[in-house]
Amino acid sequence: MKPTVLKNIVLSLLILPGLLGCVSTTKTLDPESEVYYDASYDFSDKKKIVDKLVSPLIHEEFIPRRTQKPILIVYPVVNETSEHISTGGITDDIRRELLRSGKYRFISEEQRNNILKEDAYQQQGYVDPAMRIAMGKQLGAEYIVSGTLRSIKKKEPKQWRLTKSQRVYYSLDLTVTDLTSGELVYADQAEIAREASQPIIGW
Repeated sequence: MKPTVLKNIVLSLLILPGLLGCVSTTKTLDPESEVYYDASYDFSDKKKIVDKLVSPLIHEEFIPRRTQKPILIVYPVVNETSEHISTGGITDDIRRELLRSGKYRFISEEQRNNILKEDAYQQQGYVDPAMRIAMGKQLGAEYIVSGTLRSIKKKEPKQWRLTKSQRVYYSLDLTVTDLTSGELVYADQAEIAREASQPIIGW
């Protein structure tokens, strides 16, 4: 075999694994599976913390029983972490799970603002007067549901080692406040603590 041909074969064998490793792949993941690549907040954390905080409001009686279901409004969860975490999904999940329980009625802050815009449009004469929204007919919220997401990160001090570790602590505080009296009728916290290690050299 000629040296040139042998050289080309050797180069092909060396390059081929690298090319195969660059092939893009796509797969479907279970949203409820716990797959973590680092210590940061992960999509599976949302379900865990929402379930813990919503469950007592569904199965226990923190809000006094009345002849009609209490009317709640859920304000957006505030993100006080150092990460760019969209808390809109947490807010939506809290409202959806409580609504599905059948124990509460809800007013949407976002849709309430949209109703005001639609009402303003209808009052400009574009809509048949008989079909305009009747003012003063909306329900009023009796309780406010609000939450705050916080985090604390701690890295290992500098020292000689083969791996570096990071610990992250997340907490979501949820409260329910009586709009009439200002009384706090429910307060709870869901916590997640995670540690991740990775080699000093690598990618």
